[in-house]
Amino acid sequence: MKTALVIGAAGQIGRPAVRALAEDGWAVTAASLGGGRDADWPDEVRAVRLDREDDAAVVALVGDGVDLVVDMVALTADHGRQLAGLADRVGSAVVISSGAIYEDERGRSFLTQEEPDGAPRYPVPIPENWRTLAPGDGYGPRKVRIEQDLLALGDRMPTTLVRAGAVHGPHCRTPRELYFVKRNLDGRRTRVLAYNGESRFHPASVRNLAELVRLAAARPGSRVLNGADPDSPTVAEIGAMIDGLMGVETETVLIDGEPPSPEVGSTPWSAAHPVVFGMSAAERELGYKPVTTYAEALPETVGWLTGRLREQDWRDGFPRMVAAYTTGLFDYAAEDAWLASRG
Repeated sequence: MKTALVIGAAGQIGRPAVRALAEDGWAVTAASLGGGRDADWPDEVRAVRLDREDDAAVVALVGDGVDLVVDMVALTADHGRQLAGLADRVGSAVVISSGAIYEDERGRSFLTQEEPDGAPRYPVPIPENWRTLAPGDGYGPRKVRIEQDLLALGDRMPTTLVRAGAVHGPHCRTPRELYFVKRNLDGRRTRVLAYNGESRFHPASVRNLAELVRLAAARPGSRVLNGADPDSPTVAEIGAMIDGLMGVETETVLIDGEPPSPEVGSTPWSAAHPVVFGMSAAERELGYKPVTTYAEALPETVGWLTGRLREQDWRDGFPRMVAAYTTGLFDYAAEDAWLASRG
């Protein structure tokens, strides 16, 4: 039986990926910091504790060799070097990268979007051969370094890099859907959306990403592939979908342009220009077909978030969300003041 080691198995992508591989005939070792199991995993899945910062522990877990390593949490240059150092004992690899590595023709990217005229304007859709950031510091540049180091291995360890879009699904530590779900639970029946509510940041279901992992594992290769859903709804459409699932009605106030302040009109999807990823390479190279759409996957996410928010304060349940959106996602006083100023 083919052997697979999944690093970061307890995360939002790791959970469905472990299940997809196990159901596809792989003998899976699911490694995570806590060593826990997911209720949907087959009994044959082996769950173990692993601190991936411990190089010796990773090497020991790989042992004499595995057919496949899937890395959900490769975030630094050291992680890339750690994986590259396993090339003599790993058949192939699949590593989750990010769509944040792209830059536009003027060098603008997610790194510059807070600067004057810094919002990137990408082609729609973005192909995998589009220009990327230079390797360096910061989330996107670090992902670029990882990609370059692993692709340089070529046939020594064929690696598929999956450039994921706006990942969504249960167990997310920074769930964008929290923005609308919490507002609805708080009784907010008016929302303000910048850019006329037309912003698009291409979502990527954890189940579609798991399907990409499964297919890439079966067809090893040295490649980069975008990872996103077949549909890319606007932020206004996402809000309306979540309202429908939660049985509420919300009035939407649209702003023609950027948010009037960081606390008013900005959402986790808000951007001046669309960010949409092309999926033709995955279809061509792997025969990929999405297993779900954003709309089809959304009820599970909304149900999970609703349960979490009823159990604990969002700041306790999602500390990384608090850290990622420091301007304050739920500054209702600022929003009410702005609405009152407009009568």
